[in-house]
Amino acid sequence: MEMDHRSVGLSDSEYSAIVEALGRQPNQAELRILGVMWSEHCSYKSTRRLLAGLPTKGDFVVLGPGENAGVVDIGGGWGVAFKLESHNHPSAVAPYDGAATGVGGIVRDVLAMGARPVALLNGLCLGRKDSPQAAETADGIVEGIAGYGNTLGVPTIGGKTVYDECFDFNPLVNAMCLGLVPLGGIVSSKTAKPGHRAVLIGSRTGKEGVAGAAFASSELIGTKAPNLPRVPKGDPLLEKRLIEGCLEIHSKGLIVAMQDMGAAGIVSSSSEIASKSGTGILVNVDLVPLKEKMEPWEIALSETQERMLLIVKKEDLGEIGAIAAKWRLDWSVIGEITGDGDFVMTREGRTVVNLPAEMVGGGSPPIHWPSKKPSAEKTLEAKSKGSLDPEEVSRSLAAILEDPNLADKSGIFGRFDSGAQSNTVTPPGKSVSIFRVRENGNLVVVTMEADPWKCQLEPFLGTAETFLKCLRPLWVSGAAHLGMTNCLNFPSPEDPENFWVLERSVLGLSVVGGDLACPVVSGNVSLYNESPDGKILASPLVAVVGLLEEGKAPLADAAELEAGSVFLVGEEQGFLGGSAYSRIVDPAGTYTAGPYNPSKERAFMERAHRTAREEAAAAGRALAGGGLLVALAKICRDTGIGISLDAGNLDLSTDRLFGEWGARAVYLVPEGSTDLFLSCWEGFPARRIGKITGGVLALEEREIYPGKTPQEKVKEA
Repeated sequence: MEMDHRSVGLSDSEYSAIVEALGRQPNQAELRILGVMWSEHCSYKSTRRLLAGLPTKGDFVVLGPGENAGVVDIGGGWGVAFKLESHNHPSAVAPYDGAATGVGGIVRDVLAMGARPVALLNGLCLGRKDSPQAAETADGIVEGIAGYGNTLGVPTIGGKTVYDECFDFNPLVNAMCLGLVPLGGIVSSKTAKPGHRAVLIGSRTGKEGVAGAAFASSELIGTKAPNLPRVPKGDPLLEKRLIEGCLEIHSKGLIVAMQDMGAAGIVSSSSEIASKSGTGILVNVDLVPLKEKMEPWEIALSETQERMLLIVKKEDLGEIGAIAAKWRLDWSVIGEITGDGDFVMTREGRTVVNLPAEMVGGGSPPIHWPSKKPSAEKTLEAKSKGSLDPEEVSRSLAAILEDPNLADKSGIFGRFDSGAQSNTVTPPGKSVSIFRVRENGNLVVVTMEADPWKCQLEPFLGTAETFLKCLRPLWVSGAAHLGMTNCLNFPSPEDPENFWVLERSVLGLSVVGGDLACPVVSGNVSLYNESPDGKILASPLVAVVGLLEEGKAPLADAAELEAGSVFLVGEEQGFLGGSAYSRIVDPAGTYTAGPYNPSKERAFMERAHRTAREEAAAAGRALAGGGLLVALAKICRDTGIGISLDAGNLDLSTDRLFGEWGARAVYLVPEGSTDLFLSCWEGFPARRIGKITGGVLALEEREIYPGKTPQEKVKEA
């Protein structure tokens, strides 16, 4: 039966371009392959123009976008490879398996660089906790991450979790992996040459996830729809052997190029290597080890997990086979690199696919969607309520801290093994995540943030602030930033208002990255995150990697200090637009976003670094969700200390106490260090707002936070 191009996701104009380029009509196998490879998930056809504006070069960047992961220099001849990847649609359909295979896939992206995976983080946007379906989905997602990562033996050292009703039916699962690689041993996907052999190593190929990339490039139509692909299942024990086998092969210098088999499987891995290398590739599907009987196009597009494609020299096949056998890995030579520039697949001696490799691996024409600023009524900043009395402050603070977005997340990260490999310095739940690099003695510091409410309110400023919320805690810890990765989670780009928000968000990343010299080294785009039940808020997720060199200790975000002062640095006034206060305490209010001021951010960075370097404070915490009082309450909760605020030196209006946005932080300064601390912050707003006391957070000698929430007290009792 003749297949229509629209049934595989190709538009009329795309199909016409294919026919014109080929000089003929594609056969059904070719049509299916191009439908997947030209999908949004594989081609980035809606965002390539936008992403081209991101800053990608920097003093520490070894490899930027274009490879399986970015790499930054961490000193002593070592690099860290890292990337974020989305697995949103599969996790909505099959929460456990979708999340688990998201972890497995991002690990293989890092492995493909020749790096040993050493740390995981996850960015989760989940539905309401009081929605039974959303809660069940969330539990499956967390269990999937834990089940795969814990078994694999790679520690989950941190992440970000947010809750909102827009994610009830559209959860977001963004997985991040970091790996260590000698700078002289980085593997590329661009170095294949004619005559090299293509080796598939790992699991046998089955029908799991066939055309899964196309599924991820369209709106969800319900998790029980009959046309959903078979979501792959992960096998972390097999992946563990795959990691060790590939790293041993690489250690002997036997890998010319390497690619993960993720979205679109054999087609994407082989065509991308050929396209990037300027070569062709011939794949004989008869040589692919199979789990079941499959059509050639199914073999080509299967997303069976735990597989890698290695490009190697013919004379090394014997040694590679011996290593594969040692690690009990299926392997097979499935083809070879050619010089004709074509992607060719054969079966039983007959050519079943013959397409230009560049067309398959990166030839989809870009789409320029119309863009329109969302229409909205003119809003004004709500008038401040003036000074709040301690009772109002206490009620508002309690409500904010009980919200799932600000509440303790140990119920999630407590299920993850954060201590595997014994290099985790700072476990999940802190402002920054830190792991030790034994090879050079340095500490790698990682932060992750998402703030859908600010990004939806004002996409440029909100996305800029999301980026800055990653940078500030890293600076407060004393670390220098090296580079950034991101996952752009948005609804359909076909809606002009959605696309305008996407454009402005990417611009926010670009401007901050350029102004503050924090380049983008890798990333991912996930669009069409919507269903008949609604669409997600604009939800770009950002992660920044930084460095503390050997001998430098990180400044903690809380400390058990018996006596000392509490200082607020930065502008006293915050802004309530998109804030926790505006969502939880005053949802009827209309508030504006805060400004972006790069000179203030640089000044904050320099002084925060000096404070940590000169040990002028016992602890510091950048202000973020919930503002000043939430930051102080978390310090009390984490340490058991008390803080007495000086009402005479602190404006008690809502935007001061609960405002967010901007380069601001609180510091705990021991007695005797005040002069040194103030000298570190000379030329920048800094004021003493309270002192260390015992047990509670108090205002005018009245308790406004007990140090532990009522739920925590009940749990302890």
